[in-house]
Amino acid sequence: MGEKVSQIRSLALIAHGGSGKTSLAEAMLFNSGVTNRLGKVDQGSAVMDFEPEELRRQVSISASFHHLPWKKHILHIVDTPGDVNFLTDTKLVLQGVDSAVLLVDATDGVKVTTEKVWAFADELQLPRAVFVNKIERERADFEQVLDRLNQTFSVKCVPMTLPIGQEHAFKGVVDLFRMKAYIYQEDESGKFDTTDIPQEMADRAQEMRESLIEFIAESDDELLEKYLEGQELSKEDLQHGLKTGVKEMKFVPVFVGSATRNMGVQPLLDALVDCFPSPQDRPSIKGKNPISGEEIMRPADETAPFSGLVIKTISDPYAGKLNVIRIFSGTLEADSSFYNVSKEQREKFGQLFFMEGKNQSSIESAGPGEIVAIAKLKVTSTGDTVSDENHPVLYQAVSPLPASIAYALAAKNKGDEEKVFSGILKLTEEDPTLRLERDKRTYEILLYGTGQIHLEVAIEKLKRKYGVEAALKPPKIPYLETVTREKKGVVYRHKKQSGGRGQFAEVHFDIYPKPRGEGYEFDEALVGMNVPRNFVPAVEKGIDEAKEKGVLAGYPVVDFRIRFYDGKSHEVDSSEMAFKIAASMCFKKAVQEANPILLEPIMKMEVTVPDEYMGDVIGDLNGRRGRVLGMKSEGSNQVITAHVAMSEVLRYQPDLTSITGGRGSFTMEMDHYEPMPLPLQEKVIAEVKEPAEES
Repeated sequence: MGEKVSQIRSLALIAHGGSGKTSLAEAMLFNSGVTNRLGKVDQGSAVMDFEPEELRRQVSISASFHHLPWKKHILHIVDTPGDVNFLTDTKLVLQGVDSAVLLVDATDGVKVTTEKVWAFADELQLPRAVFVNKIERERADFEQVLDRLNQTFSVKCVPMTLPIGQEHAFKGVVDLFRMKAYIYQEDESGKFDTTDIPQEMADRAQEMRESLIEFIAESDDELLEKYLEGQELSKEDLQHGLKTGVKEMKFVPVFVGSATRNMGVQPLLDALVDCFPSPQDRPSIKGKNPISGEEIMRPADETAPFSGLVIKTISDPYAGKLNVIRIFSGTLEADSSFYNVSKEQREKFGQLFFMEGKNQSSIESAGPGEIVAIAKLKVTSTGDTVSDENHPVLYQAVSPLPASIAYALAAKNKGDEEKVFSGILKLTEEDPTLRLERDKRTYEILLYGTGQIHLEVAIEKLKRKYGVEAALKPPKIPYLETVTREKKGVVYRHKKQSGGRGQFAEVHFDIYPKPRGEGYEFDEALVGMNVPRNFVPAVEKGIDEAKEKGVLAGYPVVDFRIRFYDGKSHEVDSSEMAFKIAASMCFKKAVQEANPILLEPIMKMEVTVPDEYMGDVIGDLNGRRGRVLGMKSEGSNQVITAHVAMSEVLRYQPDLTSITGGRGSFTMEMDHYEPMPLPLQEKVIAEVKEPAEES
């Protein structure tokens, strides 16, 4: 099976997009000898970015997996997306690791997405390190980034390495644990000379080391006692305290370097092996018995019953489906089976793999802490718990991020509709945030996602993987119509005579507005025998059908009450059809006379932006007829809650990106309907009538 459980480490690289996660993964793979050259994102040679959409955009769109040996340990690494459009993948795969490395760009510092991915790691209580990357870039400032980290996050971020020089002068790092300097070669080989700390940095290094020792001592009561008594802490003491402090999130160690130049990466790798938790150092995972609901704890032990969680699904038109599983307990062997607890079905499988970027290597078995892939499972999908059939356990998977945008989806070529929808459904297996729905109000097929780029990438993948083209367009806005005043005594007579049996029906209605959201009510209030009661269902049916197409612009009519109180009939010429037609026409007449208006859908939005953009964003929302409901602080961000008309925010994302330089994000959901301002109503009505007139 590979290594002992105590020698396994699993970690995710998390960050705001463009911070260098993939470059760091490439440097780790190269330094450990897994690859024989340093992969470059900008040259398209990265092992961890391989989807054509990633190569074209030079961003990670999908989490990728690899493993590497380091100092007799095996590290399973997950390179996650940092673009706000693809963060669901990041959130889901974090369930499969025991720690995280947060990258921060030394020139840009902490960004909105940095805080988001940190919050994901908090939710799962993952120990983490910070790697301050791109220290060789112009305007890089390690001290400023360190200050910002400590202002933003509640847990103290403590340097383990310091940069020797910054910007173009960067040439190595000081290791504060070993109090040595590593001067790197300029050839990206990762080779370095170990020397004494440069004289000009000695005082600063000593000061930072003392701060580090203080944090290490505070993480363990015995060490703290020793430290306060003035005793020297041994290397073993420090190692033990460091491991405890990291595991219990008493502090976060900070490393510095340049992933693309392969400098400062080895001290991070050493720390991941020496100080970060193995699966056995993490608390036993909590699940429940699927039948009784009682709590079950599963330890990271090879001899315990097998259990795991599906953290990702990769859909491939040729290789079929690949499910990526984190094993929590027990041992999984190739050519065997397990029980899918979530779907209550047994699954048989053949080969077991380790993922290696876009490739896979076959393995015989795997145990706790390892991340494996299995092909061609029939029912298994992301978020499912899999376990030993005789010892079932169900784990609570995290939820995908909510979709914040929807576009209408249509096949580009006639006759391809079926292919488009089946292709998109396969993509939703891979990406649970994508959602396909038919809008009951507009009858359009809507594709939901976390952003415009998210949906565009889905359409690119659809073409590449399934050879079918689709188009996205803004969805039709599901306006409604209603009445604003009561109108009594509306009469309509339907009479048709064309030889033989005629058609005759007369109905008398009152119409009343109802409070918003209360729907439609039919009140049969007939007295006397002018209308036989057997025609009442036909009258109701006539209104039912007519209310689906209002008199202003053909939108459904809502929130009204019809009182059917009288009418006339003819023994021979009256029929259900005649009463249905009369009811339909009388309803339209009643609506016309009861001051009809258009209602527009209002979205509830939560917009998260850094403090400095709050005024601009609120101004923009006000300009979109928005109503700000409130604000709250979240770290250095403000979360603005607002009600805004759907028509004003169909293309909100690019505008928010432009206002905030890509640092803002939002979610929105349909909330309620409100009357639309008259000039805008007239515009919508005119737009509806134009095509009708042209045809």
